[in-house]
Amino acid sequence: MANLGIDGLASGLDTTSLINSLMSIEATPQTLLKNKVTAANSFVTSMQTLNAQVAALATTATTAAKPGSIDLFTATSSSTAVTAKAAAGAASGSIEFTVGATAQAKTAVTAAMTAWPTSPATLTFTSSAGKQTEVTAASSSLDDVVKAVNDSAAGVKAVKVPVGKDASGAAVYRLQLTSATSGATGDFAVHRGTAAETTAGTAPDLLAEPGAAVVKTARDASLTLYAGTAAEQVVTSASNTFTDLLPGVSVDVTAAAVGAAAPVTIMIGRDATAAGKVASGLVSSLTAVLGAITAGQATTSTTGATGNTTVKGGAYTGESSVRAVQQALQSAASQPIGGKSPSTIGVVIQKDGSFSYDADKFSAALAADPVGTQSMLSTLADRIAKAASSASDKASGTLTTVITGQQSVVKDLGGRIADWDLRLATRRATLQTVYSNLEVTLSNLNSQSTWLSSQVASLTAQTK
Repeated sequence: MANLGIDGLASGLDTTSLINSLMSIEATPQTLLKNKVTAANSFVTSMQTLNAQVAALATTATTAAKPGSIDLFTATSSSTAVTAKAAAGAASGSIEFTVGATAQAKTAVTAAMTAWPTSPATLTFTSSAGKQTEVTAASSSLDDVVKAVNDSAAGVKAVKVPVGKDASGAAVYRLQLTSATSGATGDFAVHRGTAAETTAGTAPDLLAEPGAAVVKTARDASLTLYAGTAAEQVVTSASNTFTDLLPGVSVDVTAAAVGAAAPVTIMIGRDATAAGKVASGLVSSLTAVLGAITAGQATTSTTGATGNTTVKGGAYTGESSVRAVQQALQSAASQPIGGKSPSTIGVVIQKDGSFSYDADKFSAALAADPVGTQSMLSTLADRIAKAASSASDKASGTLTTVITGQQSVVKDLGGRIADWDLRLATRRATLQTVYSNLEVTLSNLNSQSTWLSSQVASLTAQTK
């Protein structure tokens, strides 16, 4: 509510300042409530930040706990024309093959023409599987023919290619037809006429006409395994990618073999670098959470002008739920696994309760015992995941519960502050009424005083 200036002419008092001073005293309980809201909101923000970090740790740990989380491999090729990728399911090993051919789409061109001989233009495409698609253009315009082919479900794309001019000076074009997909399954035939005419054999083969040509035939990519042996095997692919040539290993080829024998060797080995990133990522996430807790528990001391020292606690100082999370995570990451310390796989606890990652120890453990290292890391990560999830679960996490509890407190304080707004508004109105009435009363008394003074003066004059 706006303050009304009611400074008295009769009393000479600065009633506005006087009322504001009184209201400042009256508002002390509300000010204390507002201070509590500020502190509670600051605490909630800090807890939400920590909760988000713990939830991220839970996600990282859950991923690291999966069987095979560090069972990662990389594939290398002996040829620059062949690349290989290893994914889930890959295993150490090698394979040798020769590249017989790369995949390609069929490309053909029609005879040169200025326009389609018939109007409207009608073509029938026949796929490698024998499916017929009849295409009818809006007119004999080659642009309309191109549009009709490209809009159809024939699986063929058309483009108009200029090839010069005829004797009359008219522009001449060929239609270039290319299968939408590579490989033998993308092969097609095309006839000038309807599907019925094509079936009856009365529709001319468009690509057999004088001046027409098949530029590229539809072809699968092919690899030959175990060439020259009784186990020789040809593997084909409609594209230049061979998926799961080995379990979890895909191969891309860009060129065929040079000469009669140009073998390519693919080597699959354990990817220690990628595996190390899984372990180091877990430790980094754990370290970030524990570091945030330690920082939030730290106290600061300040010395005033009088020499008095004031100690201020951190956001989490004295907060038992945060302390419990800290202890649970430290315990989960440091307790032995099968009688062995986590430090044997590079997860090392420091004297101050923090953790560090020893890449050399992890690499050595992975090389010496991949299965045992995976088992230890999975167990360790699972314990950390459970501790982090228990704290950050959206419904029942200990940190989540504290946050929702404080949010309820803030909501309740907000209601009480609003009640005080009404109470203080009423109190201000009362004070304004009191001082306004005081001015009226003083004004009346002043008037009476003036009148009495005039009467006394008159009597005095008469007695002289």
